[in-house]
Amino acid sequence: MNRRSFAAMLLVSGLLVPAAAQPSAERRWRAGDHHVHSIYSARYRPDPAHPDRVPQPEIGGDSAHTILQNAQMARRFGLDWMVITDHGGPVHAALNHARAWPDLVAVRQAMPQLTLFYGWEFDVPGGEHATLILPHDPRERDMLRAIEARFGKREVWPVDPVRNTKPHMIAALRYMARLPAPPVLIANHPARTATGRGRWGLHAPSEYRNWYRTAPQVAIGMEGAPGHQAAMPRTGRDAAHGSRGLYGGYPTLGGFDQMVAVLGGGWDALLGQGIRWTITATSDSHGHWSAGGADFWPGEYSKTWVHAGPTPADLLAGLRAGRVFAATGGLIEGLEFSAVPTRAPQRGGAMGDRIVVRKGAELLVTIRFRPAQRPNPAGATPMVDHVDLIVGGRTRERSDQNPTTRVVRRFTAADWTVEGDMRVIRHRLPAPGTGYLRLRGTNTHAGEPEADVPGEDPWQDLWFYSNPIYLAG
Repeated sequence: MNRRSFAAMLLVSGLLVPAAAQPSAERRWRAGDHHVHSIYSARYRPDPAHPDRVPQPEIGGDSAHTILQNAQMARRFGLDWMVITDHGGPVHAALNHARAWPDLVAVRQAMPQLTLFYGWEFDVPGGEHATLILPHDPRERDMLRAIEARFGKREVWPVDPVRNTKPHMIAALRYMARLPAPPVLIANHPARTATGRGRWGLHAPSEYRNWYRTAPQVAIGMEGAPGHQAAMPRTGRDAAHGSRGLYGGYPTLGGFDQMVAVLGGGWDALLGQGIRWTITATSDSHGHWSAGGADFWPGEYSKTWVHAGPTPADLLAGLRAGRVFAATGGLIEGLEFSAVPTRAPQRGGAMGDRIVVRKGAELLVTIRFRPAQRPNPAGATPMVDHVDLIVGGRTRERSDQNPTTRVVRRFTAADWTVEGDMRVIRHRLPAPGTGYLRLRGTNTHAGEPEADVPGEDPWQDLWFYSNPIYLAG
């Protein structure tokens, strides 16, 4: 996205907005990855002869990449920000505090052009994993140690079953919400443990609703496109380890989790219940595909784009506000998405905003995207085949589906104009009432994302998803 303001964008559409609606002039689209592992994702092997003895961490056991190496590759592939999120384990809070933190500080000093966040892959009590992002703060080192020591389900040895319960997760969220500088938490690979379409495993949409209702400034969203997108079938490995995302129970669709990719599915249910739930895309980098791993480097395949200024605080604010889109394979490099009531343009808003508009009033939707400007790491310059404008309305509070969700209009190259390096779509529609608008686009001809099969080439199946504009009728 270039530096023109939202107001300037609307002026192109023949509409005006007040100065208060204009974003900071320093904000632009900044690409990042919030799920990256380093050598401090240790492996732990209990001693059979001394089962009560705390296992010692094997540094590099689950990832051989140093924090510096991850940062260097992130910059190589165009990232502006990154989060180091190492797995927990017995007494891992002390390992993070004593060893990972000094390495991270050294990289911050050596590479100031990369905003590097201190984080952790939260071993979710009663569930799987989530990214925890600590704000840049004088207390961040001690803050992470306190959270991990109190709530990591694998932190104590022998294992304490009380730590591995869903009520313990709610207690963790309440604790984090009360901190002077609350962190951000994003659920990782949300439906990886599902056993079928809509047959949830360790996490259902209703659980994420409970997280949000408990701590809406902490629990803000989930990975739409999980990592491990370079996984390929290999002899002696189970089905999951040959599938994109390592999804063995029910596959990803176009590289995205079924909660997001299924129209009217889990994400739409949350949005229809008034939950501001942001989706992202990550690498979950442990081991690179070129060395026999299942992963791409940070930014090599997936990017989470946040419209933010250059400060760590505004990056987290952008995530919290939903000024975010997720894209794979370098399909697009910028996205502007606005909705403006034509009779009350001062009430217009962009991605992440909530606008008040009477049901049936005319809305002008403007979509501006920057297609790939250069070959991606696979050596191809992808082209957008079509963009879908999706609308959803209110749904029942406890539902895991949203039957109101539908594609309002599918746009192809015949529907957009070229303005510099941007492609521009303008569409008018009656406001649907309370609900939301969102976008998705792809380089394929598929009407709906198709189930991924083991061994497919992820570079041939690329998608982007916007986060919503929220509507109040």
